[in-house]
Amino acid sequence: MHDLSYRKNFDPSQEWKSTIPEPFFEDQPGWNRLYWKAWELAHDHIKKLPGMPQSPYMDEAFLESNIWIWDTCFMALFCKFSPERFPGVESFRNFYEPLYNHRKLPSIMSDKDAAMLGYPKGLPVPVQIHIADNPPLFAWAEYRYVMYSGDKEHIRKLLLDDQFLQKHFHFLESIYEQAHPECVYVPTCWRKHPKGYFWEGGRSGMDNTPRGRNGKTCSVNRPNNPDMLWIDAIAQQALSALYISRLALLIGENELAEHWKKIYGQLKNTVNENYWDEVDGFYYDIHAETGEFIKVVTPASFWVMLAEIPSQEQAERMCRFLTDPQKLGGHVPCLSLARDDGDFNAENGEYWRGSLWLPTAYMIIEALDCYGFYDLAADLSGKIISHMNQTFLKYTPHTIWECYAPDKPVPASTCGKPQQTVREDFCGWSALGPISLYIEHVLGFRSADAFRKELFWNPPKNKTGKTGIKNFRFGEIITDIILENGICTVKSNRDYTLNVDGIPFKIHAGKNEVLFPIKVD
Repeated sequence: MHDLSYRKNFDPSQEWKSTIPEPFFEDQPGWNRLYWKAWELAHDHIKKLPGMPQSPYMDEAFLESNIWIWDTCFMALFCKFSPERFPGVESFRNFYEPLYNHRKLPSIMSDKDAAMLGYPKGLPVPVQIHIADNPPLFAWAEYRYVMYSGDKEHIRKLLLDDQFLQKHFHFLESIYEQAHPECVYVPTCWRKHPKGYFWEGGRSGMDNTPRGRNGKTCSVNRPNNPDMLWIDAIAQQALSALYISRLALLIGENELAEHWKKIYGQLKNTVNENYWDEVDGFYYDIHAETGEFIKVVTPASFWVMLAEIPSQEQAERMCRFLTDPQKLGGHVPCLSLARDDGDFNAENGEYWRGSLWLPTAYMIIEALDCYGFYDLAADLSGKIISHMNQTFLKYTPHTIWECYAPDKPVPASTCGKPQQTVREDFCGWSALGPISLYIEHVLGFRSADAFRKELFWNPPKNKTGKTGIKNFRFGEIITDIILENGICTVKSNRDYTLNVDGIPFKIHAGKNEVLFPIKVD
């Protein structure tokens, strides 16, 4: 079992790459270069800072003195492939402890951060949580992580001793007026309403999104309609309750699981009663008083699918928005705004007005996985990685970016500055494309269960070259799986079950040849 205890001395050796899975995909040989570039950038962003509750931790590649909840949660979703080297869920302590255990954070010297945040030059800048009401993704990320690590004791301490996940949920439920915890840079904009939550673009993570506008286009950079209830906010609270329940089941706390399942059910009912537009077949933000749908199509609505709120039929109707090239489909899919929207910026994406963002794109793909839309998830993932790779090859510097323009292989423009590109070397959450989408949805190693010792694989369809992965780790298992010339060879250090397109195959320690029908339709 991987050791997820809070480590004081973390010194990645020059051999850190030996802990990383090695993918094979001869049909797209250039994608591995992007894959390794993402890991190298992520490794460069393992930060050590004395005085932090957890050091080292994953740095989001923006500011040294501020840390972000949703960046860190997304980063954990690729760290899970190498938990002994990349401090994924451990990094959450830097939020849990200041918010709920009154832990003080240190200060650093950074003239760059001081200038950006408005502090006097030459004086220490306090390390702070940038936003307390960022998307509440801790429970989802903790669950996805533990299915690879197999560390039940970490979850037991988290839920029963510290109760950090429950405290964070209740913190958001208790906000009726603006709050400003001492350890946080900006005050909250989240406010509870009987039918959902008020919020704001920056706090939601979608900074200059045109959601909430009046009319076909925005007259201001951030509309932030004060009367709008945000579909992603209520879906993310439901997601938290759902995964707190599942984590509780994992450690045998059935009563606790049932309690959170009921909370989830209440939120699910509220979403379906108020946010679903039967005519369009889509979930929208709504006006708090009138219940009117505010019809701006963005990835935010797919948080509902990730939280498993729609019926199968509703989910199928939502998928049409991902295949329609005038909505969120097309040659570069899962963009931050529908292509037929009046505020869509085809030239450079203008941050959240058309750019491809890897965190929300990854969320959409994971939502598809929840409903069994594996082929669509693989198709969209391939298009996303292809766009990132073309940008990597054609645009200088050759790196990975905060977000991408929707039509050309270039980085997107930043918020309100069309001539300024977004941040480079952003791994950071952008590693989700070359790493997680690649492993999970292109190569098809969708998920692992360290407790049942089972790996779920949907091999890529209609591929002729060598395909698979080596050094794939979950729990105590280290396995190689290579499909070549119709023969699947599996090596493992321990017995486990390889579930291929829903068919289980017993893998024994040593070398195995697995004979199974490869779907090509």
